Amino acid sequence: MVRDPASFAAFIDELRAYVREKLVPREAEVASHDAVPDTLVSEMAAQGMFGYSIPEEFGGMGMTTEELVLAAIELSQCSVAFRARVGTNTGIGSEALVADGTVAQKRHWLPLLASGAVTGAFALTEPDAGSDATALSTSARREGDHYVLNGTKCFITNAPIAGLFTVLARTDPERPGADGISAFLVERETAGLSTGAPYRKMGQAGSPVSEVHFQDCRVSAANLIGGEEGKGFRTAMKVLNKQRIHLAALCTGPAIRMLDDAVRHVSTRKQFGQPLASFQLVQAMIADCQTEIHAARALVLETARARDRGEDVTMQASICKLFASEMCGRVADRCVQLFGGYGYIEDYGIERFYRDVRLFRLYEGTSQIHQLNIAKRTLAAAQH
Repeated sequence: MVRDPASFAAFIDELRAYVREKLVPREAEVASHDAVPDTLVSEMAAQGMFGYSIPEEFGGMGMTTEELVLAAIELSQCSVAFRARVGTNTGIGSEALVADGTVAQKRHWLPLLASGAVTGAFALTEPDAGSDATALSTSARREGDHYVLNGTKCFITNAPIAGLFTVLARTDPERPGADGISAFLVERETAGLSTGAPYRKMGQAGSPVSEVHFQDCRVSAANLIGGEEGKGFRTAMKVLNKQRIHLAALCTGPAIRMLDDAVRHVSTRKQFGQPLASFQLVQAMIADCQTEIHAARALVLETARARDRGEDVTMQASICKLFASEMCGRVADRCVQLFGGYGYIEDYGIERFYRDVRLFRLYEGTSQIHQLNIAKRTLAAAQH
């Protein structure tokens, strides 16, 4: 649902211009320095990018799901690092609070996240609890008015720069699986919390990711999200269902950008006395890319609108994430091919996108986990 089509269209136009005029020219710099410059972070904060989906009453823009994915498709048509810098705040870093936080928790933290004054991170994955997230072993033991956290999280986006962590931990060791898991807000300054050195990654330079360690980390009971134990995994699933639609949009934007770059290249590069674009096998790759991009965009928008109507989109969110992430990988591969030898050269940028988008098929649930989720729900529906 787009609440005000005219004003939102103007917003999208402004966002598109900002991405092309301000962010795209800085991509090589971000990749070289492995960081988004503070000046750009301040600019993005001033434009409200950190609070796209945070409610207006807490300083955000209060975007509907459809508005969020349309904005995400535009913002992600530049280096992944830029959207990753703001993405945890307007996605998984704030969504648990938005979904299930107490009034006091929301009032304190959401304005800070919406403004970009604090960067959020979502700490669920562990070395032995990735696809099987309910197997997490990070513990939270109640001691009076505090919980004591112990454990390690891994692959946590923005952990090296985050000021607030949403942490999933087991509060009831006697209840295996999801029922014994709770969610906590943990500030970086909390004694016993530390982050590891940023990983050296295949791609996504400028988006810092690391481990998070908890060693006798004392967290106030007031920081238990929702004020109730045992609800953390349900909160996490709410977060991930919305985020998977969001991420599918964030897979669609890079595919659009890669195809645009490839089309410009084949329109000017000549072989056998004519532009590469005149060859039918080149045109076939362009057509395949364009068709899949349009299919992904339509699927994401349909699912976003269904979520805005209040429908259960758990399976559709998995379908979106699976199709869009795999689509983006296929488009990246074709576009490198369209560039030919230049596609393997750093100066042309397409090889960076090729590496950056490979992660999309792994996080927020691997493609294989989504295949299992989709099949499980399809089979269950057939039995009713």
